[in-house]
Amino acid sequence: MADAATSPDPDLVSALRALSNPVRLQLLLWLREPERHFPMDEAIADPGEVGVCVSHIQAKAGLAQSTVSAYLAELQRAGLVRATRVGKWTHYRRDEDRIAGLVSQLGETL
Repeated sequence: MADAATSPDPDLVSALRALSNPVRLQLLLWLREPERHFPMDEAIADPGEVGVCVSHIQAKAGLAQSTVSAYLAELQRAGLVRATRVGKWTHYRRDEDRIAGLVSQLGETL
C-alpha cells in the first residue's frame, strides 16, 4: 500500500478515469473547438461563454441523450467541463484552467 506522500491526488485520478473512456475523451476534444465541430447557426447562446447545448453534442455523438448526459456528468465531476443552464437546456464547456492545472499536476506526479 502506498503512503500518503506517494499516493496520487484523488482529483487527478478522477480526471484520468474520466478520460479513460474514448467517447468522453472525444467529447472533450470536440469542446476544445466548438465552432469547428458544432452548428453555430443553431446555438441559442454564445458557445464561448456558456458552451455547447447537450442536444448538439448528442446529435454529433450519435448516442442516446441519456448516455451523452451521463458522459458529460462524469467529465463535470472530474472538473474537466462546466455546465450552464440556459432556459431548459444545459450547455457544456471545457474548464481550461482546471485542465491546465491537471496537466501540470500530471507532469509533476510522473
